[in-house]
Amino acid sequence: MINFIKLDISMDNKTFSTKLDIIGINPFVFVPENILNKIFEVSGKSKSPISVKGKVNGVNFTQTLVKYAGEWRLYINLKMLENSPKRIGEIIEIEIEFDNSERTELIHPKLKKAIYDNPIASKNFENINPSHKKELIRYINNLKTEKSIDNNIIKIVRHLNGEIAFFGRKIK
Repeated sequence: MINFIKLDISMDNKTFSTKLDIIGINPFVFVPENILNKIFEVSGKSKSPISVKGKVNGVNFTQTLVKYAGEWRLYINLKMLENSPKRIGEIIEIEIEFDNSERTELIHPKLKKAIYDNPIASKNFENINPSHKKELIRYINNLKTEKSIDNNIIKIVRHLNGEIAFFGRKIK
């Protein structure tokens, strides 16, 4: 059973207050059913993942709403809420709605070349789930130095070849 501490839902079914919770190492909140239903209606889908945007304690965010272990969760990262892992149990204000903006992230040219020059890596890259692909692409795109980009591209190719785990995942 999901308990919302103070369920203060606006007339437009976008705003609520709830307690910040944690699963594993990931801070999250449950989204009230009526707000979920509004997001499902506007997005035209009810399967994970769903792109959303909004505010946490007045700070804008874009995020993905996901269903995990049978429950819809909005994971609250450090960009959304400063020191979020240390704020478990705190009541936070959430405004959330479907985000229909394009969120395509381009693959770094060096990563693309390294993957597609390797037949095993390219086959595995094409077969991994979209969120894993996005995670690898974003990781490289957020690195700052050419040296760290080059070093991590090597690791990603090794990962895609099934040699090493990356982000705690291993490809068979």
